[in-house]
Amino acid sequence: MKTAIQAIIGSIVIHVTYMVAMMMVGYIKTRNYKPDIVDAWEKVEIHQNEVAFGNSSSPFLYVVTFIIVAVICGWIIFSYKKLVSKQAL
Repeated sequence: MKTAIQAIIGSIVIHVTYMVAMMMVGYIKTRNYKPDIVDAWEKVEIHQNEVAFGNSSSPFLYVVTFIIVAVICGWIIFSYKKLVSKQAL
C-alpha cells in the first residue's frame, strides 16, 4: 500500500511540475512577444484565420495520464525496492 501512495504522490508531483512549467513558458513567451504591426497590415487576410490563444484538451486526458504516470512510478519504486533488498543480502 505504501508503494501505491508513493506512486500517486510521484504522479502528482510530475503533473504539477509539468503544468507549472507550461504556465511559465507561456508567461515568458507572452512577456517577450513584440508584434510587427507594420508588416502585419500587408497580410491581414492570413492573420484573420490564424488567431488563437492557448489550447484545450479533454480533462479525461489528464486522468488517463495521471493513472499511467502513477503506474510507471509504482513500477520504478517497486523495482528500486527489489534491487536494494537484493543488494542488502
